[in-house]
Amino acid sequence: MSHPRPETVAPLATVLIIDDHELVGSSLALALRAEGEPASFRPAHSHVDVHRAVAGVEPGLLVLDLDLGRDAEGRRIDTIPLIPGLRAQGWRVLVLSGSSSPTRIGAALHQGGFTWVSKTASMPALVVAVREARVGRSLLHATHRDELVQRYVEWDRRQRAVRERIATLTRREREVLELLAGGVRAHAIAEHFVVSLPTVRTQVRAVLAKLDVGSQLEAVALVRSVDATDDTPGGMLPWVR
Repeated sequence: MSHPRPETVAPLATVLIIDDHELVGSSLALALRAEGEPASFRPAHSHVDVHRAVAGVEPGLLVLDLDLGRDAEGRRIDTIPLIPGLRAQGWRVLVLSGSSSPTRIGAALHQGGFTWVSKTASMPALVVAVREARVGRSLLHATHRDELVQRYVEWDRRQRAVRERIATLTRREREVLELLAGGVRAHAIAEHFVVSLPTVRTQVRAVLAKLDVGSQLEAVALVRSVDATDDTPGGMLPWVR
């Protein structure tokens, strides 16, 4: 859902910064307050923390860190899924991120982010970006924004197509493919499942046919492309559960 970029409007009354790095968040808040901006900082390390941070606060400009570190299992805590709900509450969301992935940035903008600013920007540049966003202006050029959103939309379309093919695999076929992706050979897979080698080869042929690929290498490359921007722990493919 791409959103129009509004023209200059009355400044939003509040600026709330949410980040898992207290040094970054508190420094930005201090710099903004020194320029007369009504900024405050709330540390967050989970989606629950974000909801708590905005609870009871008059919606205004939300400077939201794209990544809030890792959870107990080592998975990235991604704030992109929170953006539509935050917008529905009345927040204008400025996405702040150290990530340079155009796909993830495009996803955040597609989900309703007003603009994006890199954490690698200088403090003066961050302050200017926030001040401009508070009055409804984005320093992200409209053409660049549209390119980022379109890149995400195309990536998402490819992901959906691959997932549809993967969904046709049986549970055992998915497990076989996971082992193949981990470099396990057919003989070892047969021993792992206590089945014959011809049985495993039949399963592999079924996997290749359902994924519409001509080799095991192509099959592995195809499924590795799914959620390629997600740091799935332990080498486990995200679709094998």
